[in-house]
Amino acid sequence: MNIEKGMRVRLRVELKVKGGDVIEKSVVEYIQGGGSMLPGLESELEGLAKGAKKTGTIPASKAFGSPATQPTKTISRTEFPPDATLAVGEKFGAKGPGGEDVILEVMKSEKESIDVRFVHPLADKDIDYDIEILQVTDPAPPPLPAEAVTLTDE
Repeated sequence: MNIEKGMRVRLRVELKVKGGDVIEKSVVEYIQGGGSMLPGLESELEGLAKGAKKTGTIPASKAFGSPATQPTKTISRTEFPPDATLAVGEKFGAKGPGGEDVILEVMKSEKESIDVRFVHPLADKDIDYDIEILQVTDPAPPPLPAEAVTLTDE
């Protein structure tokens, strides 16, 4: 069975910043096309079968998504340090709603408010991957045996 949209995939994966630190090294399970896997890695896995091994590099633009598609928010200027330079393109480290590290990139700076874009801290990094496909299954429940289905006339 090959990996295609809607299939449940279990794989051993190691991800690291190109030429740098390991980001993740684990066994993961996900639904292909479900949006929980890095988009660039999902496309590399498409069509592979159990037992396949693959290494490569996901370009930054396909790893954590294009910064242009990331959420934006308007924040009061008072939420920033008083001496902060809030020029368009300036970046600040912050904590996201779930406590995760995020980068706020200034998109628009006004007297009272600042429009920012939430950017993943690794959004501008290429990601090396090393994977092994452990299992590919259909996530749909198996059909009931014919003898378990009883039809009645009403």
